[in-house]
This record gives sequence, C-alpha cells and structure tokens, in this order.
Amino acid sequence: MKRIAIQGIIGSFHDIAAHQYFEGEQIQLICCQTFEEVFEAMKADPTTLALVAIENTIAGSLLHNYELLRESDVTIVGEHKLHIQHSISCLPEDDWDTLTEVHSHPVALMQCRNFLSKHPGIAAVEDEDTAGSAEKINRLQKKHWAAICHSDAARYYGLKVLEDSIEDNKHNYTRFLVLSNPMKADFLRPINEADKASLVFSLPHEEGSLSKILTILSFYGINLTKIQSLPVIGHEWEYLFYVDVTYTDFIRYRQSIDAIIPLTKELKILGEYKGK
Repeated sequence: MKRIAIQGIIGSFHDIAAHQYFEGEQIQLICCQTFEEVFEAMKADPTTLALVAIENTIAGSLLHNYELLRESDVTIVGEHKLHIQHSISCLPEDDWDTLTEVHSHPVALMQCRNFLSKHPGIAAVEDEDTAGSAEKINRLQKKHWAAICHSDAARYYGLKVLEDSIEDNKHNYTRFLVLSNPMKADFLRPINEADKASLVFSLPHEEGSLSKILTILSFYGINLTKIQSLPVIGHEWEYLFYVDVTYTDFIRYRQSIDAIIPLTKELKILGEYKGK
C-alpha cells in the first residue's frame, strides 16, 4: 500500500487527483493542513509519497510550492492534470429557497462568480477548503448553508447536489506533481521512460544570459513547455528560473544539461518523469 501525503481532507481535489493517478492501487492518504506539512511528512518517512498542486489554468502557478520543492530533498516522479469541476450542495432538507450562505475556498468562489451573481440572495463566505466546507455543513448540520465543492466530496459528506458544473470556465485544469524520495524514484518511474524534466537555476545578471540557455536547449531539440521566474531574495535583479522541458532522446537531453550548467548558477534537476 502506498502512503500519499496531500494538502486537504477526504473529498478535496488533491484526494481526487491522487486516486485518479494511482487508479487501481491501494493507497493510504495522509491529510495535511498545509503544503509545509506535506513536505514534513515526506521528510519524517522516506517511504511516503506526495501529490501537490503546482499550477492552475486560471489562477496560475502556486509559487510557494515551487520554493518548497526547490528547498526539499524530494524529486518529481510524475504529474497529473485534473479537470476542476464545482458543484453547489447542501443538507438534504434544504433547497434553493432556504439557502442564505454559500461557503468555499476563495479561489473556488472566484471561479464560480458568474453563477453566484445569479443568486444574489445567497451570501458568499470564504472558507479554508472546498471539501472542508462540505464537511463542516455535515458535522454541524448547518441548515441554510451551501458548499461549493466537487460533487464527489458533497456525496461523501452526505450532502445533496443542487447543481453540478457551476464553474464559469469549463476549461479549468489543475496540474499536480507526484513526489518521492530520490532513492525510490526508479521503482516508481523507470528513467528510460521519462520524457519530461523540471529544472531550476539562477543566472548571472548579464545581458542575454537567458537567451543563451534557450538557444542551447533548442539546439539539442529540447522543447520548453513552461518557464516561471521568481526573484532571488536579497540579490537585486537576480532571478530563479523554474523550467519544464520535454524531450524524445534522453541522451540528448542530458547533453543539453551538461551544456547549460557552465552558464547557470546552482542548477538543480527537480525531477525527470513521464509527462501527461
């Protein structure tokens, strides 16, 4: 049985993504309140895996998770893209005409803004978690409250789904990374099957330093799929670059890494894995 640390509770999007990625396998979830606790759980038990959100097609990148990943000693062994769908749910005895409040995570409320504008009589209340809102309504038996969460979470906590797929943008996806202790990585993904890598490096504050890196990657046939920059705290005008690349030839990919190392500062391979 695989032990998977996630941020959130049963019914959260992390839970749903973990069960989809490890479909058909027995898993035990370690539910954490924060992403820091997720990484601490992996540090305390090297056999523990983790699944963490890294970017959303609407809300963008989770910048803090990039930092946690860079500072940790874990590696990326996989990724999963989850279609984010929201429902509005309540206690079975409630209905549209009895609801006064709807609770959810601020991002979920934002993603359902158009839907909520059509129900001005229901006040939107920010909460810590989508599934947590459903759990709270069930635990406290809060009449007249609704939750915006995944329909699976609503049913798990005994709520009635009033309407599903209420999100404004139907092309809402979150990308999750599967993390492991490096010593276990080859058991989870054979390196010869990897076709994607995530890197982080800093560059000297010199004209054209980034373009040189991109030119070398292009020369070796490496496809850049994402680049995210973050300032280096305490070093004016210096940045960390988080880069995702895909490749079809592992040897050429490794050659490209060897070629750019002399031009970078503190390059770290965050993971080599099978892209989705």
